[in-house]
Amino acid sequence: MTKFISWNVNGLRACIGKGFMDFFKEVDADIFCIQESKLQEGQVQLELDGYEQFWNYASKKGYSGTAVFSKIKPVSSSCGIGIAEHDDEGRIITLEFEEYFLVNVYTPNSKRELERLEYRMRWEDDFRAYLKNLEKKKPVILCGDMNVAHNDIDLKNPKTNRSSAGFTSQERDKLSELLSQGFIDTYRSLYPDKTEAYTWWSYMFNARTKNAGWRIDYFCVSECLKDRIEAADIYADVMGSDHCPVGLVLK
Repeated sequence: MTKFISWNVNGLRACIGKGFMDFFKEVDADIFCIQESKLQEGQVQLELDGYEQFWNYASKKGYSGTAVFSKIKPVSSSCGIGIAEHDDEGRIITLEFEEYFLVNVYTPNSKRELERLEYRMRWEDDFRAYLKNLEKKKPVILCGDMNVAHNDIDLKNPKTNRSSAGFTSQERDKLSELLSQGFIDTYRSLYPDKTEAYTWWSYMFNARTKNAGWRIDYFCVSECLKDRIEAADIYADVMGSDHCPVGLVLK
């Protein structure tokens, strides 16, 4: 069994002050991915015994950023996808293991007024092409904050959010495209009808207390790994960020 965790920590230093290490030790993942670290190199020193650390920092300070902590030594590691337009925000880390690629992603937000939607569409197409290219070599495990709630079941208020960033038809269609091209949303594969399963809550209006949330954090895997999905979890009671961690266990 291999246990994976993914968590948008919304600022790692802040999250460390709110119990990050407690959860990290308790969950004891083999591979632990974070998004939105909001760090530059050297701004935090994590003592993670038994884990190798891989970091991708945004060129802009205090913005975006990803990291992977792995007990399993990868064959290789890389940052970005080799396209300059996408690679200066620290959003992607790829680790190659013997049996699969792990890709940790923090997908760009389309922002208010959808000012970044056009860019997001280019990102989606380029990123999907990158994943499909990796898949020619070996299966892919994709995790992270993908900044989209796929279907009505994946957020509390679908009707009032149809033109909101993260629930536009354009963004949802791009995730549908990825899934139609041979990827599986692991949580929905096990829990197709489960409602009120969310991973992000606004800091406003007591949204988390009311569980008025969105499911925008995912583990998606190549179809050939479907029979190895042992568990897919949402750790909704873990605080420390406006997102909660999500998990995957593979046989």
